Amino acid sequence: MVEWIDFERDTIVDIFSKMQYEVVGPEALARCLIVYPWTQRYFGNFGNLYNAAAISGNPMVAKHGTTILHGLDRAVKNMDDIKSTYAELSVLHSEKLHVDPDNFKLLSDCLTIEVAAQLGNDFTGEVQAAFQKFLAVVVSSLGRQYH
Repeated sequence: MVEWIDFERDTIVDIFSKMQYEVVGPEALARCLIVYPWTQRYFGNFGNLYNAAAISGNPMVAKHGTTILHGLDRAVKNMDDIKSTYAELSVLHSEKLHVDPDNFKLLSDCLTIEVAAQLGNDFTGEVQAAFQKFLAVVVSSLGRQYH
């Protein structure tokens, strides 16, 4: 079980309250697909992912990126039980979609970059530490079925 201090809880809630889901989600997923092209194999039904411009302009990438961020809301609202909150998603990604669990970490890194860009100077080291701790718990929870 993860222990959260008040600063971490408040920081995570604050980040998500300020986040522009329809901007940050698509940009984070597009960045992941561009920087780590092998992750594209899970999105074969998304159409043209042949180059950075196609990925960034792909409406299915944008929609799924937004969906991912809205999915993170569940973790924000259930910070004391993220593993159970994501149990079904872990099974789905493991058993049906066969997603390599390392991809969750890659996406979380891309999300961190996008959030840092959005928050600018407000994304201090302490804020980053809280955000990355949160994402590490999410990544661990999504990868739980693989263990």
